[in-house]
Amino acid sequence: MPIFDATSQAKRRSGPRGSFDLWLLVALVGLASVGVVMVTSSSIAVADSQHLGAFYFLKKHLLFLGLGLFAAGLAMRTELKLLEKYAFPLLALAFLMLLAVFVPHLGMRINGARRWLNLLVTTFQPVEAVKLILVVYVASYLVRHRENVETKFLGLFKPVLVAGMIVLLLLAQPDFGSATLVIAVTIAMVWLGGARPIFLFLMGLPLMPLLYVAATGESYRMKRLTSFMDPWKDPFNDGFQLTQSLMAIGRGEWTGVGLGSSVLKLSYLPEAHTDFIFAVIGEELGLAGVLLVIGLFGLAVGRGLYLGLKGVEVGQRFAGYVAFGVSLMLAMQAFVSVGVNLGALPTKGLTLPLISYGGSSMVLTCAMAGVLLRATWEINRALDARQMATRMPAAVAVADANVAAKPREAVAA
Repeated sequence: MPIFDATSQAKRRSGPRGSFDLWLLVALVGLASVGVVMVTSSSIAVADSQHLGAFYFLKKHLLFLGLGLFAAGLAMRTELKLLEKYAFPLLALAFLMLLAVFVPHLGMRINGARRWLNLLVTTFQPVEAVKLILVVYVASYLVRHRENVETKFLGLFKPVLVAGMIVLLLLAQPDFGSATLVIAVTIAMVWLGGARPIFLFLMGLPLMPLLYVAATGESYRMKRLTSFMDPWKDPFNDGFQLTQSLMAIGRGEWTGVGLGSSVLKLSYLPEAHTDFIFAVIGEELGLAGVLLVIGLFGLAVGRGLYLGLKGVEVGQRFAGYVAFGVSLMLAMQAFVSVGVNLGALPTKGLTLPLISYGGSSMVLTCAMAGVLLRATWEINRALDARQMATRMPAAVAVADANVAAKPREAVAA
C-alpha cells in the first residue's frame, strides 16, 4: 500500500518532456506550402521559354524540398550538444568550402561569379551551409566566453574576426548580399549575447570602409545603387528588374489578379521564380497574399526569438543562441528579399527563404529550420523540468500532511 499518494501521482512521469513549438512548425510548413504553389505558378512560363516542359522547375523544387525535409528530420533528431561539440571542425569545413569555389574544375563560374561547387550530378552553393555553421559557431562562442563578451571589448574580437574572414571570401566570389547578411547576423547575435553596443560599434567600425569599397568598387554594383534610387530613370536597362517588380506588385492591388494570372512573369519580370517571386505573389494574390507571407515570417521569427529568450532564462544558453541566430538569419534574408522586390533596397540576389526556387538554398534552409525546431524542443524540455521542480515541493507537502493526518485518524477511531 503506497504511503505517499501525492508523490505517486508525481512519479507517473519519468522525467521532463520536450516538444516542438506548434506555432513555429505551422509557420514553417505554411511558408513551404506557399512556396510550392508560387513556384508552380511563376516557373511555367520560364520553363516553356527554355523548352524544358511546363513543370520542370516544379519537379526539381519538390525534389529539393523532399531532400530538405529529410535534412530537417535529421536535424530535429540531433542533440544540439553534438553541434556544439563539433563547432570548430564545422567552421574549418565552412572555410574549406568557401575556398573550394576558386579551385579549377571544382568551382563553377556562373554569370561572372564563383559561388558554386560542381558535384557532377548537381551544383552546390557553399554559402548556404556556411550560414548555419556560422550560427552554430557564434552560439558556442557566446556560451564559452559569456563573461568576456559581456564585459570586455576584446571578447568580441574572435567572432567578429571569423565573420570578417568569411565576408572577405564572399566578396571575392563576389557575393555582396550574403556578405552583408553574415556580418549583420553575427553582430546581432553577439548583441543578444550581452555585448555592449559601444563595443559592437567600435569593433564594426573598421568593416564599414571595406563594405563601402565592396559596394562601390564594381561598376555593376554602382548601377544597382543608382537604379535602386531612381529605377524609372532607365526603366529598360539598369532599372528594368525593379520597374517590372513594382508594376507587378502594383497590379495586384488588394486581392490580386488571380492565382496563375500574372502578366509580368511572362518573360517580363527576370528571375520570377527565384529572386523576384515576391513580386509574383503581390501581383497574383495582392496585398492579402503579401500580408500572409509577411505574417508567416513574422510568426516564425517571433516564436524563434521568444523561445530563444526562454532558453537563455532556463540555462539552455546554446539552444537559445542557436534559436536567436537561425531566426535572425531567416528574418534578415526575408527582409532583404522583400525590400528588393518593393524597391526599398538595392538588388542583392537573395532568395525568399522556403518560398523561392533553389537547390542549395531550399535544402539548407530546411536544415536550418530543423535545427531551430530542435532548439525549441530542448528549450521546452528545460521549461518542463523547471515546472516539475516547482510542483514537486507542493506535492511532497501534501503527501506529508496526509501522512501526519493518518495517525490522528487512527487514534480517533
